[in-house]
Amino acid sequence: MTVLGAFRGNPRNELGWLNTAGRPDPEALFHRANLPRTGLDDVAAAATGVLCSVALYLQDGDVVSNLTFISAGTAGATLTNQFAALYSGAGALLAQSTDRTSEAWAADTAKTFALATAQRITKSGIYYAALSVAASTVPTLVGTLGAKPVLTGEGNLSQTSGSGLTATAPATIATPAFKRAVPLVIAT
Repeated sequence: MTVLGAFRGNPRNELGWLNTAGRPDPEALFHRANLPRTGLDDVAAAATGVLCSVALYLQDGDVVSNLTFISAGTAGATLTNQFAALYSGAGALLAQSTDRTSEAWAADTAKTFALATAQRITKSGIYYAALSVAASTVPTLVGTLGAKPVLTGEGNLSQTSGSGLTATAPATIATPAFKRAVPLVIAT
């Protein structure tokens, strides 16, 4: 048995398909994403004024300044509040963006939310990137579907929490509920 368990191939060859996703060279542009760019589709974000948070692995030393979400086939309509936030793995708020209020969000459009304070990650692990949009029509997002956790210690890939949120992210992710739709998020 090796450090790779029962796997006997070359990990670089096995994971080579990920390089076809068109990601920039991490040496040239820092980024972390929760999903590869392949196999994505149109998924519902969350109801109006509800926080949708997705698991995002960050490494010690990463500096996260922005969170980018991409709308899919449905544009936002009559938007009143929209913000993104970064939470610790325990669900404590680390930083949030300013409220983008009624700024338009067209279909198939990336929207980058700058965090009020850049976050230097001091411990590698799972963090949560969150988005809340209050609108008559919340835009759908580019993402995929995920399975509910079944093993002890597994966390949700995507979850919802809170209600009636406007311009301010809650201090904690309280009573998260599993969400099958997993939006793509890119941290830079």
